[in-house]
Amino acid sequence: MITKEDVEHIGWLARIEINEQETVEYMEKLNSVLEYFGQLDKVPTEDVAPTYHVAEVYNVFREDVAEECLPQETVLANTEHKQDGTFRVPKIG
Repeated sequence: MITKEDVEHIGWLARIEINEQETVEYMEKLNSVLEYFGQLDKVPTEDVAPTYHVAEVYNVFREDVAEECLPQETVLANTEHKQDGTFRVPKIG
């Protein structure tokens, strides 16, 4: 069961201000979610195989084939931030 103090603590952790009315609303909503999980816990799943993905997924990666690169002029035509044939980016540090 989620209490008002729990909601206030979550708000503090998230660095957001939650007023009294919102605290009560979030408490009710979070408890509703937990109640639903409680219902799911009661569903008999002993004979159900675990599902790790909702759709059958096989190797989704394409072959790694080298292809012709775009010309440097074409790539740099899309930016204002270029210098000496390369992208100019902010200094990190």
